[in-house]
Amino acid sequence: MTKAELLGLTWDCIDISPTSIELGQASIFVEKELQRVNREAMADLDGKDIMFKFPPTFASTHTALVLKTPKTKTSVRKVFLPKTVAEMLVQRKADIEELKDLFGDEFVDFNLVFCSSNGKPIEGQVINRAFNKLIEEKGLPKVVFHSLRHSSITYKLKLNGGDMKSVQGDSGHAQVKMVADVYSHIIDDDRRLNAERMEAAFYSGRQATPEPVQPAATESSADDKELLLKLLQNPEMAALLKSLAKTL
Repeated sequence: MTKAELLGLTWDCIDISPTSIELGQASIFVEKELQRVNREAMADLDGKDIMFKFPPTFASTHTALVLKTPKTKTSVRKVFLPKTVAEMLVQRKADIEELKDLFGDEFVDFNLVFCSSNGKPIEGQVINRAFNKLIEEKGLPKVVFHSLRHSSITYKLKLNGGDMKSVQGDSGHAQVKMVADVYSHIIDDDRRLNAERMEAAFYSGRQATPEPVQPAATESSADDKELLLKLLQNPEMAALLKSLAKTL
């Protein structure tokens, strides 16, 4: 999901019921995104594609924060969630209920999944600051928030053996070319590693270090499950997601 899609996500578009989680059917329906738009341009378009307009913080502002339909039809999609992510959203919902009790009438409920402590929408720059702070505190490699989306595409392609159409369905890209470009880089990396293994095995007289990536499609499904489990149990990945949720 894009940053705008995450910030525009509402609870009515999420299925995290206990039954859905147990059956592996927990999901998100992506149908809108959070954007700041020019008021005059919005008036000229007669509110086209605008699903909801948030009350302005300042009356004199020339822009408005809105929930709008995505740019392309393929952006409207259903994304299935790993059980761990679904359970994190369950906890997020519980945290918001606590905030409602704490703030009382001060809490403005727009039904947003990712909101400020008083319920109001969060804009992209707030996420960027929280993300950069988290990276610095955890000593993680410096990347931009959008890199998470690229990493998600990369991991899914590795895990499913290059099924580009299913990954495109999750990412919402209008064209499969972008996903194909990512996959071509994965193939190039694998080919480069093959050369390193050949060097180690035949010319250096030593064993090549196995690469911790997805096994070939012909290997056992048990190996696939083991790899997926290792990815989900990666402590840095878990710390990143949990800490980011707490900063919102």
